[in-house]
Amino acid sequence: MGKLTGKKILFFVENMYEDLELWYPYLRLMEEGAETVIAGPDKGRIYIGKNGYPCQSEVSISSIKAGEFDGLVISGGFAPDKLRRIEKVKKITRQINDSGKLIAHICHGGWIAISAGIMQDRKCTSTVAIKDDLINAGAKWVDQPVVVHWNMISSRRPADLPDFCRAIIKFLSK
Repeated sequence: MGKLTGKKILFFVENMYEDLELWYPYLRLMEEGAETVIAGPDKGRIYIGKNGYPCQSEVSISSIKAGEFDGLVISGGFAPDKLRRIEKVKKITRQINDSGKLIAHICHGGWIAISAGIMQDRKCTSTVAIKDDLINAGAKWVDQPVVVHWNMISSRRPADLPDFCRAIIKFLSK
């Protein structure tokens, strides 16, 4: 029995996701006993990461009910730019955030949080490429491996994944 037994965590996927930023937390949280669910625009479709790794969605985003989850982990790459155009992605992100549950994003994953309208007055980090986007959305951006602010955990890049996952596990273990 792991530290996260009984927790259910949502992951979004779309083509051009950052392979390590999806798979590392997905497997690490599963290893701690969490139930992990990968949702894409289409159930059962294979999505290809930036580095060519395939990921099959287990459920469609349209079928998701935010209340069923204890948290959301958003990987980077260019998938978040596609996913943030889906109204249901933004709605789920807002609902999970508004319930005080975990919102974790890494690299370009902050794009979804920006489009969901949940970055005002948040301290966070990301890849420097979206620093201005986060600041313009009302966030206070800092250059650190991991930032925990309220129910939000953020990191910059794949090299930060150990810190990112430790922070997620600690938050969900409370």
